[in-house]
Amino acid sequence: MDRLFQFPQLDPELLLGVKRSIDGSLRALTRVYGERIEDFFYPLQQALIFFERVTSGAPWPLVIAVLGTVAWFAARRWTVVAAVVGTLVAIGLVGLWQDTMKTISLVLTSTIFSIAIGIPIGILMNRFKRFGGAIQAALDIMQTMPPFVYLIPVVMLLGIGRVPGFIAVVIYAVPPIIRLTDLGIRLVDREVLEAADAYGCSRWQKLVKVQMPLAMPTIMAGINQTIMMALGMVVIASMIGVQGLGLNVLQAIANQYFTQGIFNGFAIVGIAVIFDRISQAYGHRLQRHRGATHG
Repeated sequence: MDRLFQFPQLDPELLLGVKRSIDGSLRALTRVYGERIEDFFYPLQQALIFFERVTSGAPWPLVIAVLGTVAWFAARRWTVVAAVVGTLVAIGLVGLWQDTMKTISLVLTSTIFSIAIGIPIGILMNRFKRFGGAIQAALDIMQTMPPFVYLIPVVMLLGIGRVPGFIAVVIYAVPPIIRLTDLGIRLVDREVLEAADAYGCSRWQKLVKVQMPLAMPTIMAGINQTIMMALGMVVIASMIGVQGLGLNVLQAIANQYFTQGIFNGFAIVGIAVIFDRISQAYGHRLQRHRGATHG
């Protein structure tokens, strides 16, 4: 009677054979093409090392001045600048400056890379509906897959270190910028597009001069979400050798160091607040400029 209520299963031996075949194929791929794969990603590794050295080696007053200037140009509000400067000073006073710079380097490079590949894919999603449907399904899978799963194939192919951690962060953080680029273009008023057509704009001119500028506030919201997701992946990426605040949190968990975990956690929150305030303030400025233009 119990067997009637049990879900039917495939032959366990068959499933075990399939799993072993897939795992064996990946290991064989790593053995045969491992050096070529490493050579392919070598320029990326050098770029990551360069950005990390720039942020970690720069004098702290210069870093604070640069981020404060960026906050001013993005928000044009002294309260935002004071919050950014105060957060960075507090992080430095508790001895987490170097680890914070390593984390900022990873987040910035991941965000730049995500923007570079996310915006073109979002444009293609909007332009080609079948392609957009396939990408939409892929994004749904990427956003529902547990982040730890991303680490398995990356580590199998590249081992541990900066590059696999960077790739895992980008995979986790890129979906928002793709989705919101597509959404921003779709939200452009039809009357504006008809006016552009009436002036004889080509599809490329209409995209560059009309759709992208009007979609920029929505795209900035996507960039904001990408930054937040990259920061959320920092601790998980530390499991495969990424240095910075995430590694400190992981060590605090392993050794049950409460204060170390709290301090590093607050530093991560501080970075999140800095990037969130800057990107949101710039997005709001673009929104107001767009409203004034339409008015």
